[in-house]
Amino acid sequence: MTNPNKDSRSKRKRCLAYIIAGVIAQTIIIVLFVLLVMRIRNLKVRIDSVSVESHTYTNSSFSVKLNAEISVKNTNFGEFKFDNSTATISYNGTKVGEFTIIKSRAKFRSTKRFNVTVTATSAKVSTKSLLASDLNSGKLPLTSYAKLSGKVHLLMIFKKKKSAELSCSMAVNTKSQAIENLTCE
Repeated sequence: MTNPNKDSRSKRKRCLAYIIAGVIAQTIIIVLFVLLVMRIRNLKVRIDSVSVESHTYTNSSFSVKLNAEISVKNTNFGEFKFDNSTATISYNGTKVGEFTIIKSRAKFRSTKRFNVTVTATSAKVSTKSLLASDLNSGKLPLTSYAKLSGKVHLLMIFKKKKSAELSCSMAVNTKSQAIENLTCE
């Protein structure tokens, strides 16, 4: 004959073992979820395409109106809300134009695309001889830079500040009015 106290004690031990195993399994699942899903990744900002809308060139000056499609790629499981940002267009290190990237948001695991228009002029360029040489060669090298700052919102609970940088270079072909060698880092 079995002892009733011994049976109830073994049932309690088994129940306690199941509870401990369940807590350990749940902890492992939560840790894996936080490490794999909740990890905040870097955002990517780039210029996808640029076109020349209007232009005027002389031997030592230029004025070019550019249309650009910019994309903000969010690979996180939360949306990225960013503030207004100013982007610059430069020629040989001198700012020749700027445009505003308006406050917006990139939804989770998606890409936000928007169009901007900027006019770049050579009014502030001090190296007129280099500019004249580039215009005569038919290739006007330009660079662009912007920094988007904002927050990634995970599950409407966690917020983490993040920023993304846009750094692109391109060449405007003054003869065909096309953009060549558009590369973004």
